[in-house]
Amino acid sequence: MATILVVDDELGIRALLSDILGDEGHSVEVAENAAQARAARERARPDLVLLDIWMPDVDGVTLLKEWGASGALSMPVIMMSGHGTIDTAVEAIKFGAMAFLEKPITLQKLLRAVEQGLAKPQARLAPAAPVPLHASEHDDSVVEPAPPAAPGAFAPPVALGLQPEQSFELDRPLREARDAFEKAYFEFHLARENGSMTRVAEKTGLERTHLYRKLKQLGVDLSRGKKGVGVPV
Repeated sequence: MATILVVDDELGIRALLSDILGDEGHSVEVAENAAQARAARERARPDLVLLDIWMPDVDGVTLLKEWGASGALSMPVIMMSGHGTIDTAVEAIKFGAMAFLEKPITLQKLLRAVEQGLAKPQARLAPAAPVPLHASEHDDSVVEPAPPAAPGAFAPPVALGLQPEQSFELDRPLREARDAFEKAYFEFHLARENGSMTRVAEKTGLERTHLYRKLKQLGVDLSRGKKGVGVPV
């Protein structure tokens, strides 16, 4: 997957975007101002930058112009702002930004913009004979099949993971009992869907951003349901 640099002076936005993009399989670098963004760009060589316009020291458009003038604009840049105008968006596009996202950013718009941004450099570098991409390169819920065992070899035991039926201690305060049930409920679905937040959101009927907050509140280990954990279907 890609390395994405998130530049925003608001801690909450950096954390939320990092969680979402990390769950999609990307490596995420963060910066809260232009100075940190410059250093992160040199260090990590990101494939894509999500750049906030209004920052306390150097604004995002000025930093975008700087990268363009110095030849450092070698990656797609998506601008973000909660107070942007049409003129600001036009100016950002003029100086090299590929898209403009208005805050609050919806999950669908974010993922669509990131997907389109990452596709552009890949298209320019594509070989003459295109190689088809398998679903597993885009969906972290798809697990590649294991190679067949050698003849006569014993197959290793299969981990059953979390079971659909569990027991709970009811002789406790309601809030604690409810939290224990909800945590087990979400851990079961995370394991069943191999850690795919998109599938878990569909199964549980929650909007994905709300689901992230809920899992963090319950202390659910988001790496627990990733590849390699199976449950009976």
